[in-house]
Amino acid sequence: MTQPILRVKQLPNARDLPPPSYMSEQAAGLDLRAAVSAPTTLAPGAFDLIPTGIAIALPPGYEGQLRPRSGLAAKHGVTLLNAPGTIDADYRGEVCVVLINHGCRPFPISRGDRIAQLIVAPVTRVRVELVDRLDATSRGNGGFGHTGA
Repeated sequence: MTQPILRVKQLPNARDLPPPSYMSEQAAGLDLRAAVSAPTTLAPGAFDLIPTGIAIALPPGYEGQLRPRSGLAAKHGVTLLNAPGTIDADYRGEVCVVLINHGCRPFPISRGDRIAQLIVAPVTRVRVELVDRLDATSRGNGGFGHTGA
């Protein structure tokens, strides 16, 4: 099977930053960096759209999933507001992430900081069929906490 290719364009606001990269041999996500022009700080409870300085071309049939970095969440309470964020294969604008600070202290963001991960995953598209009834299951319409957990 051929390895899919992610084409990455570094935008003018990120020419001096490293491109997205895997940080270990078996890493699933490419680390994305903050392409902020000046240091910025997220106050507790605040969120902001942070540029990465890249635009991408995903292979047809793939999506980009923006996910939080576990270290930022565990150490600082910082995560992505819309996790996972989806990048469609036909999007060509700058990749940005919506960071939110759920922590107790202000969180500084400097140029080049690793702020999120990009997972490239295959997409399955379905054909939508409207029906009058759905097949019965043992779960039925039980949702949110129906198992007692």
